[in-house]
Amino acid sequence: MDDAALIAAIGEAGLADCSGLAAEIGRRRLAAAVPALAALSRRFAGFGIDRIVPEQKAALGALAEIGGPEAAHVVAETIARAVVQGPTLSVALDAAARLHARLPGNVLAVLLRHGDAAVRSAACRCARRAPEIHALLTTLLVDSDRIVAGSAACALGRLGRVEARAALKRMLREAPSSDVIDSVSAIADKECMILLGRLARTRADLADAAVDALESIDHPRAAEILSAISRRPS
Repeated sequence: MDDAALIAAIGEAGLADCSGLAAEIGRRRLAAAVPALAALSRRFAGFGIDRIVPEQKAALGALAEIGGPEAAHVVAETIARAVVQGPTLSVALDAAARLHARLPGNVLAVLLRHGDAAVRSAACRCARRAPEIHALLTTLLVDSDRIVAGSAACALGRLGRVEARAALKRMLREAPSSDVIDSVSAIADKECMILLGRLARTRADLADAAVDALESIDHPRAAEILSAISRRPS
């Protein structure tokens, strides 16, 4: 199929073909298909209370691959209007985070209080600057689910909130990841810089992320650590 035929086909496709067509649209990154993908998601509104809806998952994945403000708006609207629910809601929030979609504050606040830990964790990745959101994220630092607590710490760090520093330090020691490293750079103190330097020297899989974080920190101690790392043999 050429691009136009592919876009036309998804509007008329049966259940067996929707997911494959959406995946191909995402692979080609067809921006013209965004309205058709939005319509595909709406076709299955009300389904999926206890299972992922494959067609909605495929449409959301394609929108995340296409990218851009129109796709971000569609995903945000899909979430805000409750077109997706159940496990598919987490899929939609993951797409929203990838697209940097801006969710309405009241919707985001509800999702951060959601009973499903997977939804709370995914909602953290969509957090934005607002006093109510900061307060909710701070509450989630002690969430009973460790993944949610970690996601909240990363979100607060990205927003430049020092409330997350202690949690992010602990994660740098116990469970470092590129997401944690990226999140701590905006609020790093000297101890964080030392931990980043240690990761740059001892974790080949995280070394580039740690070096990038240190380079983004405007502090003499960060420059000293970078200089020391550059003098070490490979």
